Amino acid sequence: MSQDLDLTPLQSGRSAVRRLLDLDAGVFEAAASWRWPGAERVLPRLSRGANHGVLWFAAAAGIAASRTPRARRAAVRGLASLGLASLTINTIGKRSVRRARPLLDQVPRVRQLKRQPITTSFPSGHAASAAAFAAGVALESPAWGAAVAPVAASVAASRVYTGVHFPSDVLAGAALGVGAAFLIRRLVPTRAQLRGPVRPCAEVPALPEGEGLVMVANQGSGTADRVRALRAALPAAEIVECAPEEVAEALEKAAARARVLGVCGGDGTVNAAAGVALRHGVPLAVLPGGTLNHFAYDLGVEDERALARAVRHGEAVQVDTGRFVTADGEGLFLNTLSLGVYPELVRRRERWSPRIGGWPAGVLGALRVLRADRHPLEVQLGGERRPLWLLFVGSGVYHRMGLSPGRRKDLADGLLDVRVVHGSRRPALRLLAAAAAGPLTRSPAHSAVQVKRLRLTGLAPGTPLAYDGEVTAVSGEVTLEKLPRALTVYCPMPSTP
Repeated sequence: MSQDLDLTPLQSGRSAVRRLLDLDAGVFEAAASWRWPGAERVLPRLSRGANHGVLWFAAAAGIAASRTPRARRAAVRGLASLGLASLTINTIGKRSVRRARPLLDQVPRVRQLKRQPITTSFPSGHAASAAAFAAGVALESPAWGAAVAPVAASVAASRVYTGVHFPSDVLAGAALGVGAAFLIRRLVPTRAQLRGPVRPCAEVPALPEGEGLVMVANQGSGTADRVRALRAALPAAEIVECAPEEVAEALEKAAARARVLGVCGGDGTVNAAAGVALRHGVPLAVLPGGTLNHFAYDLGVEDERALARAVRHGEAVQVDTGRFVTADGEGLFLNTLSLGVYPELVRRRERWSPRIGGWPAGVLGALRVLRADRHPLEVQLGGERRPLWLLFVGSGVYHRMGLSPGRRKDLADGLLDVRVVHGSRRPALRLLAAAAAGPLTRSPAHSAVQVKRLRLTGLAPGTPLAYDGEVTAVSGEVTLEKLPRALTVYCPMPSTP
C-alpha cells in the first residue's frame, strides 16, 4: 500500500527562508554601494576598538569614574549583560548556525578590516556585546544609557559597513544582547524595581537654601567631595568638618542649635547621629560618605543632589530603629547587629581599611576569618543552648536582590530580620552556603525568621557584638527590639506619575 506525502508546506518554508536570505544579501549589497559620509575614519576604528569588549570595559570605567552609586551600578550591570551575551554567542550562537561570512568583492577596500574574523557569521558577537552593554546600562541609568546608545548603534552598523556581517547577523546579535540585559535584570533587579511601599511621611521644615541645617562631616570617611557639592547645593547650611574622634562632641553641639541635624559619613557615624537626633528631638539629614552607606541608600539618598532636593522641599519619612539592651547599657542599630564571626571580620576590616581601602579590607578580612581555626559561639536562644557561627539581626526585613546582596524595601515594617548559621566543623562552607541561598531558607545549616523582639542569654564575658560597623563587648543577656517609627529622616519622595 502506498501513501503520497504532501511536501508543499516544507517547500513553502524553504522558499520563505530563501527569500529572506536573498533580501538579506540584497541589503548587504546596497549597503556596500552606499556612500556613508564621514564613516571611513570612524566605523572601522570603532569596530576594531570593540574587539574582545575593550571599548565597553573602557566605557564602564568612564561611567564608574563619575563616582555616583547609580553610575557604578549601571557600569556593573552593563558588563554583566555583556558577559552573558558573549558567553551565549560563543557557546551556542556561533555553533548552531554555520553561516559563511559575506564576500568582500563589493565592499570598498578602504572599509575592510586589516584582520578578517575567522569565526562563522551568524549572529554578530560585536552587535550582541554592544546591545547588551547599552541595554544593561540603560536599565539602571536611562541618562547613561542614552549616552552609550549611539556608540553601541555605531558599533553594530560598523559590522555591515566593514563587510564582515550580513544585516540579519547584526539584528540577531542585537536582539540576543538586549535579551541578555533583561535576563540579568530578572536575576538582579534594578534599584527602581525595588521601591518599597509608601512610607509614613513626616512633617519637617522645608529649607530652600539649607538655613537651619547643621551638617557634621566625618573627615575620616573621605567626605571632602560630598561636602563641597552640598555647600554649593545648600549655601545657607552650616557644615562642620571634624576628625573621627571629634564626631560625637560635634554632633551634640550641632543638635543643640540646629533645626535639622545633618551627618555625612559611614554607617557608624550615621548611627551616632541618629542617637543624638532622638535625644534632642530633631529630624536627621543623612549624606552618604562611607564605604557601605546601607542606611542612606535604603532611604533613597544616594548623593548630595537627592538630599538637597529633600531638604529644600521638606520631604521626610519616619523609620524604625533597632535597640539592643545589655547589662552595661543600651545602643541603637539602624542596619544590622550580629554575633559570631562577623564582629571579627569588622575588626579586621577597620584595622586594614586605612591602608588598602574599605572593600579590599573587607574581602581580606573575610578570607582570614573563614580560614581561622575557631569554635562556634554558644548562645541560649529560644530556651535551647545552640552553637552558632553567625547570628544576624536586621532592622527591617532584607530582601534578596537576585544574586546580589540584600536591601530593605521598608524601613518602618516593625520587624527584626533574624538569620542564624548553625555551628559545625566547617564554618566556611556553611557561611558561604547561607550567603548563596538567600535570607528566607530553612535547612540544617541555616535558618531565618522575622520577629518583633529577641532575647539572647548565656553569652560568655567579652563576646564581641557588631552593630552598624561598630564593635562592642557584651556578656550574659542581650535583648533586641524595635522602636517603631522613632526617627524622622529627610529623603526624596518618589515623583508621582
